[in-house]
Amino acid sequence: MTQLSTPPPAPFTSTSQSGAADYPGLDEWRSLPVSQQPSWSDADAFERSVAELSILPPLVFAGEVDLLRHRLADAAQGRAFLLQGGDCAETFEAATADRISGRIRTILQMAVVLTYGAAMPVIKMGRMAGQFAKPRSSDVETREGVTLPAYRGDIVNGYDFTPESRAHDPRRMLQAYHTSAATLNLIRAFTQGGFADLRLVHAWNQGFTRNPAHARYESLAREIDRAVKFMDSCGADFEALKRVEFFASHEALLLDYERALTRIDSRTGLPYDTSGHFLWIGERTRDLEHAHVDFLSRVRNPIGVKLGPNVTGDDALRLIDKLDPEREPGRLTFITRMGAKNIREKLPPVVEKVTASGAQVLWVTDPMHGNTVTSRNGYKTRRFDDVVDEVRGFFDVHHALGTVPGGLHMEMTGDDVAECLGGSDPIDEAAFEDRYESVCDPRLNHMQSLEMAFLVSEALTRD
Repeated sequence: MTQLSTPPPAPFTSTSQSGAADYPGLDEWRSLPVSQQPSWSDADAFERSVAELSILPPLVFAGEVDLLRHRLADAAQGRAFLLQGGDCAETFEAATADRISGRIRTILQMAVVLTYGAAMPVIKMGRMAGQFAKPRSSDVETREGVTLPAYRGDIVNGYDFTPESRAHDPRRMLQAYHTSAATLNLIRAFTQGGFADLRLVHAWNQGFTRNPAHARYESLAREIDRAVKFMDSCGADFEALKRVEFFASHEALLLDYERALTRIDSRTGLPYDTSGHFLWIGERTRDLEHAHVDFLSRVRNPIGVKLGPNVTGDDALRLIDKLDPEREPGRLTFITRMGAKNIREKLPPVVEKVTASGAQVLWVTDPMHGNTVTSRNGYKTRRFDDVVDEVRGFFDVHHALGTVPGGLHMEMTGDDVAECLGGSDPIDEAAFEDRYESVCDPRLNHMQSLEMAFLVSEALTRD
């Protein structure tokens, strides 16, 4: 018998002004059109959750945010390169020490490949400690005649297809905060406590199956070993090699959460969104007159904007005027996600228009989101060759125009999953049945991520 569909609860408008940050304009977004927001099931629980979030300690600090802005300014001018990677959608269940260390280790390995190959500083940033909310193309999902609210990420509802799990529960925002705090605590321990010591480049490769990407990495690690031993014999101080800077980022999708974690910096009197160092606006929420762009225009964090194949040069200039009116170095990053078939045609006119205006943004490629397909056995996937082709197209465009290809934004994991097809140790569709773990979009696994790092290293060093 067909079960009755369960519609999402009726939305209510948030009017809460609570929060440690009291600053002109921070709540203007509440009067503007807003998309991709939850329909919270309990207004009282929402108000209590927001009130508690508003007095909890910041997850990141204004000084760290300012440091990242300076680093991104270097990348925009070709003096550094941004490597940004992590899960499509973090889950509370996967916030374990092993999973977190695996992602960090993979990013560190990729950064070593890029730094050593391209002789350039690499800014290391995770899609971590806050990437719990996901935009959806539909508010509901139907299975076998049953309709429930779509899964919007663990910060909103659960993945299990039941009415209880799919209810939009505002208390999940508090769980997201505490999970992010625990994740950041581990990140800081790993990156400041010796785990990231450059002299451990071999140890980062242990536990992985031998394959072409890892064999190539081991060869590079031996070269680094020789260089380190030479420096040691010269009396070099290795203190700086023991730790690395590592920044956290996520899509600032859930505005009630972002607003509640905005704080006023005691040094400057300016508002910072302390949920993460770097925040981005998605392709679905970058409307200039809507709430996401307005809110993020008012905080001091470096901001990213995803640009799909339909963006125009004029769209980009209007976003610059709104989000970076002072043309501040490191403030604004454009993350292009156009697809391998579109990148060489669609990107040049946008870059040319922005360059001609005199604005200096950081250009980053997201080669994942424009190349999503469905496998024959029904899984959402991406072909590694398409991902690679979009990266090559991104570099081709910038080399042809004489502009700076400044970064790589990837959905990836440190685990041995099977979610994207291809690679030097090829993943096929049959592997999805046992090793497909993502609750949202497919990610590159550890080996495919390492392959990508070598490809980008070569692109950065070409004339």
